[in-house]
Amino acid sequence: MSNLAVLEGVLERITYANEENGYTVARVDTGRGGGDLLTVVGSLLGAQPGESLRMEGRWGSHPQFGKQFLVENYTTVLPATIQGIRRYLGSGLIKGIGPRIAERIVEHFGTDTLDVIEREPKRLVEVPGLGPKRTRLIGAAWEEQKAIKEVMVFLQGVGVSTSIAVRIYKKYADASISVVRNQPYRLAADVWGIGFLTADRIAQAVGIPHDSPDRVKAGLQYALSQSTDQGHCFLPEEQLIADAVKLLQVDTGLVIECLAELAEDPEGVVREAVPGPEGQPVTAVYLIPFHRAEISLAAQLTRLLRTEEDRMPAFRDVVWDRALAWLATRTGASLAPEQEQAVRLALTRKVAVLTGGPGCGKSFTVRSIVELARAKKAKVVLAAPTGRAAKRLAELTGAEASTVHRLLELKPGGDAAYDRDRPLDADLVVVDEASMLDLLLANKLVKAVAPGAHLLLVGDVDQLPSVGAGEVLGDLLAPDSPVPAVRLTRIFRQAQESGVVTNAHRINAGVPPLTTGLTDFFHFVEDETEDAARVAVEVASRRIPAKFGLDPRRDVQVLAPMHRGPAGAGSLNGLLQQAITPARPGLPEKRFGGRVFRVGDKVTQIRNNYEKGANGVFNGTVGVVTSLDVDEQRLTVRTDEDEEVPYDFDELDELAHAYAVTIHRSQGSEYPAVVIPVTNSAWMMLQRNLLYTAVTRARKLVVLVGSRKAIGQAVRTVSAGRRCTALAHRLAGVPSARP
Repeated sequence: MSNLAVLEGVLERITYANEENGYTVARVDTGRGGGDLLTVVGSLLGAQPGESLRMEGRWGSHPQFGKQFLVENYTTVLPATIQGIRRYLGSGLIKGIGPRIAERIVEHFGTDTLDVIEREPKRLVEVPGLGPKRTRLIGAAWEEQKAIKEVMVFLQGVGVSTSIAVRIYKKYADASISVVRNQPYRLAADVWGIGFLTADRIAQAVGIPHDSPDRVKAGLQYALSQSTDQGHCFLPEEQLIADAVKLLQVDTGLVIECLAELAEDPEGVVREAVPGPEGQPVTAVYLIPFHRAEISLAAQLTRLLRTEEDRMPAFRDVVWDRALAWLATRTGASLAPEQEQAVRLALTRKVAVLTGGPGCGKSFTVRSIVELARAKKAKVVLAAPTGRAAKRLAELTGAEASTVHRLLELKPGGDAAYDRDRPLDADLVVVDEASMLDLLLANKLVKAVAPGAHLLLVGDVDQLPSVGAGEVLGDLLAPDSPVPAVRLTRIFRQAQESGVVTNAHRINAGVPPLTTGLTDFFHFVEDETEDAARVAVEVASRRIPAKFGLDPRRDVQVLAPMHRGPAGAGSLNGLLQQAITPARPGLPEKRFGGRVFRVGDKVTQIRNNYEKGANGVFNGTVGVVTSLDVDEQRLTVRTDEDEEVPYDFDELDELAHAYAVTIHRSQGSEYPAVVIPVTNSAWMMLQRNLLYTAVTRARKLVVLVGSRKAIGQAVRTVSAGRRCTALAHRLAGVPSARP
């Protein structure tokens, strides 16, 4: 027998909603008069302002906010009063109806409004300013909302948040309830934002047994996909079994049985013996796409290295002294010996790697290679993994450059328009920032290089490896790799005058950076994490703009070692937004989950979405919000590739603020100034290649904020262990093409 209290009232406004778990703080009008509103807290999944709610729960008290009602479950009743209907429609519930249009509709139909939309939506054309097109859209949105509501109510019972419920509905439509009830683990594979843990919680709620083989197999695949998020292409079998037992809390025997069944399943996993980190054989377990990509990448590189064809035959018998002398007249400087070697390699070998730190002349070498290739009428194609890096490459060479995604014209589902059957029309393909190439993208790229064309990969192997799985650049530079490579080590004189370059090399050599007497490298000592966060915000939003005349949005980037914590990217974004793009009366904003979006916000895309923009919008793309339309429930972002991309409000979980980003997410980008909080609270993350990557993102200015102890820890700590990848092993058998 339930002893819950019952409260009825009209939902006036939502003051806070967490999209992840549906936890909501709202104000309701209980009709007691006096205009007093009562605070209710709990999971008010899908409830909209203006709806009448019948809530069951318990009374409680909050030390700061006083009396409140803790909601355990609720049902909604459509609003019956004019005021309620106006608020309900104006809340952004139905796409195409914002506050102004809601006002007009309610003025025309009064209390019959909802009946008209439900039964005779065509009559909406009677409302001044509403044409047939808008009327049709409103009718369709109302129908979809009703269907979503039904799914919402079911999903509420199994503890799913609003944004995820909407995504489930978009994926499966009318089949949503059936999929959730009968195949909940499908959600983890099919719906972005639902991992195994959410699917597992749903499965538990719909009564799927703890030791169900479906659960164990889904758990094994989840453990593998988690490891690819950590950068591994496979996991050793013993480690995978141990991880799965810990995750699932089931017997080892059951995990071993289910793993054997998955290995038999053509869509399951692949087991293969490969050399482990110490050279001893291990049984590697791969998710199928990663196994295919690794084998394919090794095969494509081998094919390029071995082919007799050559699309740049002019360089076979070039008189190099004359060619290099001509080049010096074009560029105004002659090449150092190791740069010369790199130029010759790129133009005479089919695959080559150029690596080296800042100030060692990688850019000048690339420019020289491109100049010579074009002088011989070669078709040169330039690309980089990010929009910013592509822009920089274009500026450097005076030729067009694009992102790898755009170059390959990746389509929905991730297939490329260019591949082995339809290669790129290019004699020389140059890819900058190649340390960012993960296994899957590198495979797509190399597949699209025509036989006989030359591929040059340029990058700094000492930076963090790619965000995605693999360590492609590192594997190509392995001691027994057949791919010829040059590492530039000499720092040029003008670069030695830069504190940024000098300190990057000091950090990479395990020596603490110099932080006094420099005009472009500073350290504000703050031992407490909260103080470091406060100072980092002040430096980025006020001090740097005032002293150096830089724009805090466009030119200054805060780079944090981690996302969580008081000096993590998450909380710094909130503080920086407050300082740089504060709320202003009369300007629209959109609250989504724990975030608020405003015009002028600096944002970043956090997943690959092949459906957006002209050729997809990819994880890490940065932009600025240029417009926000409450009626159309849409905001527009101008990306750093100068593309205007619209986002519906229900897609805002794909965007995060980017005033501060993690150092991992900043790879491949370069900023005039960077501010780096280095605090003891990020102790586990502090490693040499992390700090080195952060410092090398800066073109002109670095400001470290934090404790000397934390900086010392970062400089001393070499990252433990390489990623699990077998690419170097697969390439090792290929006859060497090294110089």
